[in-house]
This record gives sequence, structure tokens and C-alpha cells, in this order.
Amino acid sequence: MAAPDHTTSEPDEIRAEAKGTSQVPLSVLDLVTVGAGRTATDALRTSVKLSRLAEDRGFHRYWVAEHHSMPGVASTSPAVILAHLAAHTTRIRLGSGGVMLPNHAPLVIAEQFGTLEAMAPGRVDLGLGRAPGTDGATAAALRRTDRLNEGADDFPEQLAELTRFLDDDFPPGHRYARIHAVPGPIQATSPGGVQSPHRPPIWLLGSSGFSARLAGTLGLPFAFAHHFSAQNTVPALDLYRESFRPSAVLDSPYALIGVSALATDDEKEARRQIMAAALNMVRLRTGRPGLVPTPEEAEAYEFSPMEREFVDSWNTNVIHGTADEVRSGLDDLQKRTGADELMLTANAHSSDVRLRSYELIADAYQLPAVGEPEAGEPEAGEPEAGEPQA
Repeated sequence: MAAPDHTTSEPDEIRAEAKGTSQVPLSVLDLVTVGAGRTATDALRTSVKLSRLAEDRGFHRYWVAEHHSMPGVASTSPAVILAHLAAHTTRIRLGSGGVMLPNHAPLVIAEQFGTLEAMAPGRVDLGLGRAPGTDGATAAALRRTDRLNEGADDFPEQLAELTRFLDDDFPPGHRYARIHAVPGPIQATSPGGVQSPHRPPIWLLGSSGFSARLAGTLGLPFAFAHHFSAQNTVPALDLYRESFRPSAVLDSPYALIGVSALATDDEKEARRQIMAAALNMVRLRTGRPGLVPTPEEAEAYEFSPMEREFVDSWNTNVIHGTADEVRSGLDDLQKRTGADELMLTANAHSSDVRLRSYELIADAYQLPAVGEPEAGEPEAGEPEAGEPQA
């Protein structure tokens, strides 16, 4: 029996439709941040709440990113977190934003995301990056080698290997031709085998031109990290579009950008919250990573002139304020970049502030609530009161 063709993703597994009054689809990037006085358990519980909120309010996808050796970021294991979120959601697309491929053997990632696809059929994205997601020493510990540049330079080869494991199509005679990622297409070729027609679509992530060009050349969707590399956003997206070649995955470019956005009921409160997140970045960039500080700690902190310059530059690219101000900023950014989708990340110490931000943004764009039935309304498939049981 021939293996089924898994190279082509269904169109709606990549492209999405805008909802409400938004011009493009809106999605969520969750860094699983841990605030001072909180635990990783608290952060992961917030992720469950946020994924349910995002699903109920019509956000299209929910991604988590791989980071290491950062006390304030609990997303070291995207596949584990996504499995947890899959158990608490039913519709929203779940994915990695991203897995840092040079940190892992391609077969391991194919197995992990094949398992996730089996858990949540047709709603898993595999976003891949080539950066370590950490400092050099930690990357060396992850990869068990000090030759870190080798991993980044080999990214196209690693990507090709991972793709072949996902599609189970190594050519005859290849050293991996008899090795199969399970769950995966090999199960359909076994006696009595039935395999899902879905396979996680691959996205390339980047903050410079390398992945933009590679994604375009391969005809893959592209996600750009505008939230920490804003000066490169437009050049990278232009390069992606110029390099794009139609493929079995996409017939035209599709790019999303990650955006730091925080909406609050009061503009002054938004400023307080982003200053705490900025202090966290100052500490990270100066080799002192820690838990996300409180706004009160940030207010009491005496920034040096160099730190103040960094904070001012960093906060310029954080869209913040009231819901209407955030909506205006997001609309302007989308028009300037031509992004096909906006993926929002809200960095704040308080989980309540983060959850409230997404609620306010959803309201600002009139995203329809598609969650649980109202009190007294029967669940889907349940008989109304007095209606005979089946």
C-alpha cells in the first residue's frame, strides 16, 4: 500500500479568516511568564485560562515559545504544554512559536508533534526557529556541544530531515529510510492501518532575513518576531514575499507577526505594567534573568541612563493603553507591514491583567463570543427540558 500524501496542508490549517471588525485574524503568543511571588504552576494555570478565553473569543491560534534558563519564563517544553492545553480546548489551533530545532534531534520533534496531532487532530502547528532560545552556555548544555554555530548553519538540512520524518518519505537507500516517526504515516501502510489525513503544517520563525528567505524559497508560512526585532520587520517581510515560490503548502505568501500588546481600563495602568515588563528585559539583557517584577518594584527601581535609554526604545514597540488605543496601534501596524495575521503577546506581572487585556482587545474588535452556553441553555446535543431522551 502506498503511503498517503501528507505534504499538502488543508488551506484553513494555515490561512485564517478575520473575525469581528478586525482586518486580519488575531492570535495569541503565550510566553508562560512567571511573576514575582508566583509559581510555575500559577503560570501554567493562567495559560489554561488564557487558552480557553482565546478559544471562546475567536482568536485563531495559540502558540507557546521555547525558552531556557529564564526564571520568569516557564515555557521550556512546548510539546508538554501544548498537550496540556489540548486537553482543555476543543477548537483553537495550538502550536509552537517556536521549537528551536537546533536544540533537538529532528526525529524527536516529529514524534512529539505527531503525538500532539493525534491528541488534537487538525489543529496543531509546528513553528520552528534556528536560534537557541537562551544563552550560549545553556545552548551548549542542551545540544551537548560547544559548536553552536554548526547547529544554526545546519538548519536547512535539519528542517529537510524533520519534514521527511513527518511525511515518512526518505528515498530508498537513505540511512533513515527504515526509521519511522510514530504516530505518523507509517501506521497507514501497516495491515489494517488507518492514518489521519492531517499533519502539522510547518512554519518558519525568525527575527532577521535568514528564515524569511528560507520560508519564501520553500513556500512555507512565515512568522516574524516583531515584538523584539521591530526594526527588521518590514525588510524581513519584504524579503519573504520577494523570495516566495509557490509550493504544495501555499500558493502565495502568508506571514504573521508577533506583537507586544497590552490593553488596560486606564492608560496610566498600562504604562505601569509595561515598565515592569521592561525592567524584566533590562535584567535579562544584562545577564540577570529573574521573575517578572511587580509594577511597584519597577516604580521604585532607579534606572541608569543606559537602562533608561533601553527601556524607552523597548517600550516604543509595545502597543499599550486603553482598548481603543491598542486597537488603533494594531491597525496602524498591520497597514504598515501588510501582515496577514497578528499574534499578540501580553507581558505583565499579573495574570488578571494579562487575561483582561485579551478580553478588552476582543471587545474592541467585536470578536464574537463562541464559548459555553449561557446559564440555563442546554449543552450542544443535550435535550431541552421536557424533551424525550434518545
